[in-house]
Amino acid sequence: MSEIKEYMQNLGSKAKAACRIMARTDTNSKNNALNYIADKIINAEPELISDNNKDLSAGKENGLDAALLDRLELNPERIRAMAEGLREIAALPDPVGEITDLNYRPSGIQVGKMRVPLGVIGIIYESRPNVTADAAGLCLKSGNAAILRGGSEAINSNQAIASCIKHGLTQAGLPEDTVQVVASTDRQAVGELITMQDYVDVIVPRGGKGLIDRVAREAKVPVIKHLDGICHVYIDDFADKQKALAIAFNSKTHRYGVCNATETLLIAAEVAKDILPDLAAKYKEAGVELRGCDKTKELLQDINSASEEDWRTEYLAPILSIKIVGGVAEAIEHINKYSSGHTESIVSENYTTARKFLAEVDSSSVMVNASTRFADGFEYGLGAEIGISTDKIHVRGPVGLEGLTSQKYIVLGDGHIKT
Repeated sequence: MSEIKEYMQNLGSKAKAACRIMARTDTNSKNNALNYIADKIINAEPELISDNNKDLSAGKENGLDAALLDRLELNPERIRAMAEGLREIAALPDPVGEITDLNYRPSGIQVGKMRVPLGVIGIIYESRPNVTADAAGLCLKSGNAAILRGGSEAINSNQAIASCIKHGLTQAGLPEDTVQVVASTDRQAVGELITMQDYVDVIVPRGGKGLIDRVAREAKVPVIKHLDGICHVYIDDFADKQKALAIAFNSKTHRYGVCNATETLLIAAEVAKDILPDLAAKYKEAGVELRGCDKTKELLQDINSASEEDWRTEYLAPILSIKIVGGVAEAIEHINKYSSGHTESIVSENYTTARKFLAEVDSSSVMVNASTRFADGFEYGLGAEIGISTDKIHVRGPVGLEGLTSQKYIVLGDGHIKT
């Protein structure tokens, strides 16, 4: 057995033992652990920033682009947000043990469903060290054990956060193996994690297309996956101009290196002449490169042409593709063809058009008169998220506490026998 294989099997064995304890752990103990971890993260801010600076320096030396460096960075605001996310999770209702749909059957038995943890969750992610805290908190509160494998570019940051997590678990009297952060940067560790059927119940990959493709192809355990974030804003011919300007601008420029940033703007031909020039001026001032269809270039003559590939591209950068469409039907057709199924938004004051958009767009989040940047577990009241699933089975959209549990049937009888 190779050294990495043995190391990962050891993590898996410890996680399996911890998940059995966590499945029966009471809510107060879990909440105490979350608050202890949050306290430790706040108190450890200098150490976290120091270790993060090591990763940032190494990232710059290794040529990481601006979007990845932005995801990698920890600053006081993001550290506070990590702690706040953990406290939000602690404040949420505990889904474990919830019994629903309890009904009497003609035989006299009662049949219902009980929500239970998934077990051991393996999470593979890149760049963002805050995922370590978010994932740990969600897995802990939902009664699961977690094996977290962050990217090599964030190894120092992740290990620093792991120390805070271990401290909080110990303070609360819970097994420190409830959350284990893989210390190895060897790529073989990922290969082992996604094939450990004896120890791991589900894999959640968060990262670029290469990582997702590899996990989906090689995993031997179930995967909750999130592909590209090719998100759209459609400005309808019944749009309020000021809302359209604000939503389209915010959806693209609030942050570039995130999966819920808009990559393609669609606009109805009837309002394009009135709205696009003003919107283009705002983008230009923000340094956004615009790529447009032929009709767009007639209105905005100093922009680049959009290719077929542009409609399929998640830029994660200050680049935006623009297409003028005939109306909502063409917008929906374009979205359902090119979208990754993440998030789409319509800007419209027409109730019927908005309802059509909601009903016919096939994505995990569909919005009316709101920025795509709201597609986030924290914004949806989940406390935090482990990722945004573009799958259609088990869980779809931001994956919070309920998404990390399953249901089993329970039957209550009083000496009932089958006749």
